[in-house]
Amino acid sequence: MTQTVAIIGGGVIGGGWAARFLLMGWDVQLFDPDPEAERKMSEVLGNARRSLPGLSDVSLPPEGRLRHCATISEVADGAVWIQESVPERLDLKRKVYQTIQEHCAEDAIIGSSTSGFKPSELQDCATRPEQIVVTHPFNPVYLLPLVELVGTAKNSDALIHRAKDVLTSVGMYPLHIKAEIDAHIADRLLEAVWRESLWLVKDGIATTEEIDDAIRYGFGLRWAQMGLFETYRIAGGEAGMRHFISQFGPALSWPWTKLMDVPELTEELTNQIAGQSDAQSGHLSIRELERVRDNNLVTILRGLKAQDWGAGRILNAQDARVTKIANSIDDVADLSQPILTVKRAVPLDWTDYNGHMNEARYLQAFGDATDQLMLMIGCDADYIQSGGSYFTAETHIRHLDEVHAGAEIEVRTQCLLGEGKKLHLFHQMMSGDTLLATGEHMLIHVSLETRKASEPAVQVSGPLAKLAKAHAALPRPEGAGSAVGVRAG
Repeated sequence: MTQTVAIIGGGVIGGGWAARFLLMGWDVQLFDPDPEAERKMSEVLGNARRSLPGLSDVSLPPEGRLRHCATISEVADGAVWIQESVPERLDLKRKVYQTIQEHCAEDAIIGSSTSGFKPSELQDCATRPEQIVVTHPFNPVYLLPLVELVGTAKNSDALIHRAKDVLTSVGMYPLHIKAEIDAHIADRLLEAVWRESLWLVKDGIATTEEIDDAIRYGFGLRWAQMGLFETYRIAGGEAGMRHFISQFGPALSWPWTKLMDVPELTEELTNQIAGQSDAQSGHLSIRELERVRDNNLVTILRGLKAQDWGAGRILNAQDARVTKIANSIDDVADLSQPILTVKRAVPLDWTDYNGHMNEARYLQAFGDATDQLMLMIGCDADYIQSGGSYFTAETHIRHLDEVHAGAEIEVRTQCLLGEGKKLHLFHQMMSGDTLLATGEHMLIHVSLETRKASEPAVQVSGPLAKLAKAHAALPRPEGAGSAVGVRAG
């Protein structure tokens, strides 16, 4: 049976909550007095539909039903979870809770998205304080998994357990904070960085962009996959966290920051931190942690590379500087031979459970070779923007040998046919003298306006004809035109 969640407040956070619950199969009842609420929710939901399903390697549940409600009494009716995301005004939140509790089920959980208020402050004056907990998420709620779950002694263990189950069921990570504190955990850490950043701007030390660059090109990447303490455990080397504290602890008394109210690193505190770090990561050696870190960073950086954003843009610029692959037919030294279209190392995230490059990455490498060949004949970004491109109609790949992470591979491309609407390519992937795989591809030139086959413009057909003529004298490569081999009997 489909469950129902009530969302009160449809702004950035409330809309994100609604999108996550909807896409995880819940029915959503939304209340927001803003006359633009339906439009804004539609736009947030559009972004969520575009992005959230891509995080999963299985299909999501059928999407729930969204209903916009005119009153709090209507939105609370039948809901097993009620998420309050109204502005950060304590008097407003308390008033909303009183209205909610007049109409909601007594066993419904009321979660607050508050980033600063303690649950005891929210529960004060409530009819049933035991229903109310803090469930503080992070934007975008439909993508980021963290929810800070904070309760008080008035909340039963059963309710906290149930809250964890609900949040886990919609793909989130409930971090149960067992002691109340203003702004919980994550925002206190963010606030420390924010305050120091404000001083750096005010004192003329750095611009906003320089501060963002310091984070996104450096420690922000490490934090994204290991957090703070595990990162510093590695920095301590084989001696671990205790060595890191002894080496860098004295810096806490140096005027590196405006935030100089820091705890004394007593033996007791050092033992506490080192012991917790051992419990967290002690099952892995420093070398093992380093390999995990490196795998994670490669995955993150390559994702950023695909978007040409942040540190990924730095990597793309470096690739452009060091590439030895021609960008034009006219720049190829010997056009009579198959053309070098890919030269690279196999990255860590291209390998599978057998320890070698997985099938999809062979296709990606050959796809990259095709893209490079298209660039060389003039089918570049400007040409595609003008309305013409090539679509792949058929592909045949032969897997001939293994290739592992770190191996240097080259792809050389032969043009078997390049006339009219057709482009027939044959790629050979090599590692040294070893032939690893071949890829044969038939592409058709199309008009992006009509999405139908069309003749290429002269700026493409000319270089392509030149290439096809130069390759016409080459012998037909072994395997060209072959199909999947099935032996009779």
